[in-house]
Amino acid sequence: MNDLSFRIGLTPTSDCNYLPNQREQLGVVIDQDWFSPHGYQLLIASGYRRSGKAIYKPMCSACQACVPLRVDCFLFSPSKSQKRQLNQMKKLRWEFKPQLDDDWFSLYEKYITARHANGSMYPPNKAHFFEFSTAEWMDSLFLHVYDDQKLIAIAVTDVFEHALSAVYSFFDPDSTLSLGTLCVLFQIQYSRKTGRRWLYPGYQIDGCKAMNYKVRFQPHQKLIDGQWQSQ
Repeated sequence: MNDLSFRIGLTPTSDCNYLPNQREQLGVVIDQDWFSPHGYQLLIASGYRRSGKAIYKPMCSACQACVPLRVDCFLFSPSKSQKRQLNQMKKLRWEFKPQLDDDWFSLYEKYITARHANGSMYPPNKAHFFEFSTAEWMDSLFLHVYDDQKLIAIAVTDVFEHALSAVYSFFDPDSTLSLGTLCVLFQIQYSRKTGRRWLYPGYQIDGCKAMNYKVRFQPHQKLIDGQWQSQ
């Protein structure tokens, strides 16, 4: 398995979800032997990602905008704004749990209705959430963030031996806190606490405002021409 030999299938081309006027095509891993925490850890270090139980990589013929990125949690140095957010974290309580709190769906419902009412996740649906965020073959934890006793954010997080992967997060849209950023900072803290060096937050897409925040976490590496390069 360590030689990364596996078969992929190509999806039909479709409109890109992130960049206008671009077409998207994904390479999807077929061989089931790779569908495990160990197998996926090797694949995510080679630029692949998970969506539900599928493992994929962009293989677009005319665009290479999606760049795999990973944050070095051991060497992480917060920016000025992140230092302010770290101070905000002190008044919050956070915990990684193997299961979701009973009241998770009301928070998810509020988030989707406020932020993604025109998207494919609306109307919010429990079965659909688990379908795209979890896989029965992957070890995942759910970061819960509380303000006093109120649940304000959740981040689905895949757990590897030497790394974490940020899968999906949702939060109270009425909060004045930068909860998306705070979830990443909590994941970095948990990585350091548990001796895991890398956090994989997903693809960096410079031309997409919703997907270009990852470079703010320094230092990080980008996978360029098959090699992880420090930035």
